[in-house]
Amino acid sequence: MSSLILGIESSCDETGVALVRSTPGTAVPTLLAHALHSQIDMHQAYGGVVPELASRDHIRRVLPLTSTVLAEAGHTLADVDVVAYTRGPGLAGALLVGAGVACALGAALGKPVLGVHHLEGHLLSPFLSADPPEFPFVALLVSGGHTQLMRVDGVGQYELLGETIDDAAGEAFDKSAKLLGLGYPGGPALSRLAEQGQPDAFKLPRPLLHSGNLDFSFAGLKTAVLTQAKKLGGDLEARKADLAASTQAAIVDVLVKKSLTALKETGLRRLVVAGGVGANRLLREQLNAACQRQQIRVHYPELHLCTDNGAMIALAAAMRLQSGQQQATTTYAFDIKPRWPLDALGGTTP
Repeated sequence: MSSLILGIESSCDETGVALVRSTPGTAVPTLLAHALHSQIDMHQAYGGVVPELASRDHIRRVLPLTSTVLAEAGHTLADVDVVAYTRGPGLAGALLVGAGVACALGAALGKPVLGVHHLEGHLLSPFLSADPPEFPFVALLVSGGHTQLMRVDGVGQYELLGETIDDAAGEAFDKSAKLLGLGYPGGPALSRLAEQGQPDAFKLPRPLLHSGNLDFSFAGLKTAVLTQAKKLGGDLEARKADLAASTQAAIVDVLVKKSLTALKETGLRRLVVAGGVGANRLLREQLNAACQRQQIRVHYPELHLCTDNGAMIALAAAMRLQSGQQQATTTYAFDIKPRWPLDALGGTTP
């Protein structure tokens, strides 16, 4: 018998709600509807996310988005079998909104609830694509403040291969963009500007590229961008596109080469790329070309599911339930985990 899982995402500056159908014997749940509200316009005036404003906006958005999703899917709240929510990691206040609403809905409906790991949602999001992966695979997670390489043998079976020791790739994009005066959100703006520049115009460092391990470091790159911008002085405006292109090229180069090294070391022939930076056009082009040469399959989420969204939360909950990795609970007291390593994710704890 199939079941309906409502997913709520509120870890940072996007409010996402989605409904998926999970059917026994079907490998991947079906996404019935999802809706997303981005707070970018609200936070632009401050040059970054203001946690208190983010939390207040989640409160305003989550129930109207839920109504929209249910109407689009042709269902009512009474049809929902499980309410899933992002338990962590993320901004504490923002997480509390989603968790509180989800547990209140569960209690009111008499339906179980399930807390989901935000990064597991990203990790599994390519299963909703037109070309879903199969286990096992290497995963490159590039989401916000997280850059990690994982070996994934199944739902809940994650081995950390390498991670950032300071700034993540997304932070390198955003902070470099801020240094170039590109505003918020900086990453997409830097990528757009980079299309007009020459990627080899400036020699920027590729930190830890030859470190002998799979860890990342992008703080030094940010410092190099700042140094180069100061050197240019009044010429910065004329060379801004070149500096943006060179910055993007350095980040992508490290991500691609570390990913290929992880595949070689594990012996796996399948790569999954997930998270907001996974939407970067240059990263996709270079990974596709490199993996094609080595006959490695590479999978991405659909572009509209690269950012934080409720679909990935509902999906992760459904896949954990299907695999027996976790059970939903009717204990509606909840906690959140603003810091929660993905490789520490347990199997059967509700």
